[in-house]
Amino acid sequence: MIKIADKEFSSRLMVGTGKFSDFETMKQAHKASGAEIVTVAIRRVDMKAQGHVGLMENIDLNKYWILPNTAGCQTVEEALRVARLSRAMGINNWIKLEVIPDPKYLMPDPIATFEAAKILVEEGFTVLPYINADPILAKRLEEIGCATVMPLASPIGTGLGVKTMENIKIIIEQASIPVVVDAGIGVPSDASSVMEQGADFCLINTAIAMANDPVKMAEAFKLGVRAGRLSYEAGRIPKKVIAQASSPTCGIVGKN
Repeated sequence: MIKIADKEFSSRLMVGTGKFSDFETMKQAHKASGAEIVTVAIRRVDMKAQGHVGLMENIDLNKYWILPNTAGCQTVEEALRVARLSRAMGINNWIKLEVIPDPKYLMPDPIATFEAAKILVEEGFTVLPYINADPILAKRLEEIGCATVMPLASPIGTGLGVKTMENIKIIIEQASIPVVVDAGIGVPSDASSVMEQGADFCLINTAIAMANDPVKMAEAFKLGVRAGRLSYEAGRIPKKVIAQASSPTCGIVGKN
């Protein structure tokens, strides 16, 4: 079990809701992933449309903890407005904070993210900020009371894999709150590699939703995250320059 704020979870995989071809595929993928936390962009939630079978109606709220996010927000003011709207809707007081003014590379704004996080923490939100893999920013966000930090592995939706590993290692080393590696992970081995370094969670959306078989890929990520965490807890052998036989050398034919 691992805690974020005051809630405990057994799965270290978080999943998203965007880019799936249909809700049924999304539901099956969520189930196969074993995840307990599902992130939802507040702008996609339509709670009042008459006769509309929307996103929230296709998420089992008794099974999954919803992590609302501020996707699409480009300024501090927009992010604050969306976070407050989420709480007013009665979802919960958690917010995945995204402030992304860059339309091409979708890189988060570190200054605006910090400013928005500080206000939201003061307003009683449980804040999970999405950031560049910046160890200094990560520490500052922890110091003002954020519940996690969520450094990117590479730009959102690229599937490029882990391009920021050395910085992620530093963030993990310095953090006293959970580290969630988010964005750019393409295959389960990417997720496993950051979990082997001691990351607490991975958040995967595009790599599952856009796979040829999202349900199989969701299960693969479940196993990859679990394998990486077990490897971290077990402790790898030291790296050596000179080979060392794994079998005993005594009793070899031709030796006394």
